[in-house]
Amino acid sequence: MPDPAGDPDQPEHPEQPVHPVHGRRPLSLAAVLGRAIDRSVDEQISRYVDMLTSAGVERGLIGPREAERLWERHILNCVVLEELIPHGAAVADVGSGAGLPGIVLALVRPDLRITLLEPLLRRATFLIEAIDVLGLGSAVEVVRARAEDYRRSKFAVVTARAVAPLDRLTALALPLLASGGSLLAVKGRRAQDELEEHRAALAALGAERLEIVTLGEGTLAEPTTVVVIRARVRRRVHR
Repeated sequence: MPDPAGDPDQPEHPEQPVHPVHGRRPLSLAAVLGRAIDRSVDEQISRYVDMLTSAGVERGLIGPREAERLWERHILNCVVLEELIPHGAAVADVGSGAGLPGIVLALVRPDLRITLLEPLLRRATFLIEAIDVLGLGSAVEVVRARAEDYRRSKFAVVTARAVAPLDRLTALALPLLASGGSLLAVKGRRAQDELEEHRAALAALGAERLEIVTLGEGTLAEPTTVVVIRARVRRRVHR
């Protein structure tokens, strides 16, 4: 958001690079996360933003209008998810598209091991290129596959943003989750209505502890709404 005091061309924290989105000084990563951010991470995020607003738009992964509001509506909207993810977790980003939220999480949380699941070739190609440019190859894997066809491993967390209605998304995500794992579904203002509409179907699928979490309140202009769905704990049978 704009700096209300002082010269707008002189940022309050000059050590933080200014992201050229909106033509104004945006809210910083450090302000949103509530902790110091290494300059190299901020530079990587800037590089990723550049890729999204150039190649991402050219290839139809990001709409031209979305490019104008990319920082707050997309980057920061995804960044706040990190507080719901345990340290060192294995994460699958379903229908990763342009890498939102998967690549953003990889940049701000190098402790995570992230698999980007994306079935479409042009999107998967962009993800591979982005990972190479950003130097994320040791922490992030791109798998060109539909979520329902992936059976290689289980994850502590599955993330999804603008992928499918909640009942379909849950059916895709639960088989990917380890016992007691969590689906973090980024949703809009109708999250509560959608959850109530599909509550019975979600329970039948094996979902437990359904809740809605709002992230970034008091910081983001539009806080992020997340439906958190936990997979049923599978108890071992001792013989």
